[in-house]
Amino acid sequence: MPREITAFSNTLVKRVRSLRDKKHRKAEGLFLAEGLRILTEAREAGRLPDYLFFAADSAKHSLVLALVEAVEAAGGEAIQTSHDILSKLSGKDNPQAVVGVFPEFTTPLDALDRSTASIWLVAERLRDPGNLGTILRTGDAVGAGGLILIDDCVDPFSVEAVRASMGALFTVPIAQARWDEFLPWLRSGPGQLVGLSLQTDHNYRGASYQAPTFLLTGNEAQGLPDAYEAECDLLVKLPMLGKADSLNAAVATAVMAYEVLAHHRR
Repeated sequence: MPREITAFSNTLVKRVRSLRDKKHRKAEGLFLAEGLRILTEAREAGRLPDYLFFAADSAKHSLVLALVEAVEAAGGEAIQTSHDILSKLSGKDNPQAVVGVFPEFTTPLDALDRSTASIWLVAERLRDPGNLGTILRTGDAVGAGGLILIDDCVDPFSVEAVRASMGALFTVPIAQARWDEFLPWLRSGPGQLVGLSLQTDHNYRGASYQAPTFLLTGNEAQGLPDAYEAECDLLVKLPMLGKADSLNAAVATAVMAYEVLAHHRR
């Protein structure tokens, strides 16, 4: 049976609240996810939290009951609490009805099977957690095999990135690697490396994409380093017909991913 916590001074509440900071997440190997939809997606993907906090007035909701039962059956702990404590955990004035504490997870680069998908997303030095979360959502939408984070990217387990992913964090495999690890792995098997760049005349609509396509997006402010662009099999750009010189990194990735998907289907 779930226990009840109502005190802000509770040791577990303080510990879970600290997971909003990267230092404590890394020390504990744990991260926060909030919201019934996201936690239900996690459950359906086979991932359950070590701790599940839920509001007392949501205890009879069928999806909350399903989460509680699944967490307790897996050896985790379900905890009934107040909206005030949920607000403290999530950092939001209007908190979601459930907050989960999950073990961090990533997929080793060598464990990725490139034959499982025709599209793979690769992000280099991505700094904005909202962009990372949105790119994960795009990966889920187009059936990408995974997202490979290159060099020093933002933490995919930050509260902001998890929230922006809308559950895709649990459905799209994530690998992390340095460039000098990724490139030999890529070249050890089939795969076309396609970079988004302003330093090319190749329009994204007229290019030929070979499966599996590894779609490489660079840093939001600086784009891809010249040395990385030189290693790409193909560089493409999106036409900019207004005064802006580039699109948001997540938007550009989404446009490109759907173009690659359409090309493969043709």
